[in-house]
Amino acid sequence: MLAAVAIVLDSAILVVGATVVGPEFGPLAGIAVGLVHGRFSIVRQSLITLVVGFAIAIVVTTVPGLLASWAGWIDPSVLTADRPLTGFIWRPDRWSFVVAFIAGIAGILSLTSAKSGALVGVFISVTTVPAAGNLGLALALGDADELGGAAVQLGVNMAAIVLAGMLTLLVLKATAGRLSRLSAGRRPAA
Repeated sequence: MLAAVAIVLDSAILVVGATVVGPEFGPLAGIAVGLVHGRFSIVRQSLITLVVGFAIAIVVTTVPGLLASWAGWIDPSVLTADRPLTGFIWRPDRWSFVVAFIAGIAGILSLTSAKSGALVGVFISVTTVPAAGNLGLALALGDADELGGAAVQLGVNMAAIVLAGMLTLLVLKATAGRLSRLSAGRRPAA
């Protein structure tokens, strides 16, 4: 709902707020971990969590959007107006993938290094929650173009985060083995 208000007001600050409160990185990281380590129960549970969570979030955003529309607070022109600060949420481009990919790397590194404070920066970099809010608002206002664009943005972000997470975990796994072999070779003889 915060993301939908951000779109209505064309507020970058509210977009940041919506990304910070988003809990989706955990399940996305879970998918990456499960795929890399062959733990498909984790993948399944993470997918269920994502699908159910985003479905609920979209419905919870659509209903107030419908009420606001019926009350005359908003109309479809909200989505067609020039939105220089929030238009990117439903218009994915090559940078959408790049930003989400980099955020996925940073998120996995943050989780694997026990420096979870960096996760806030990861959340701010990715527009998954704002895209879901945009989906709900587009549903409420009946804008198929915006609905499709927001859905693509959401999919691109989630796919890029999972791919980056998997690749980062594979690199960490490969380098951890090499580092332990190197450190074993440097141990002083007893």
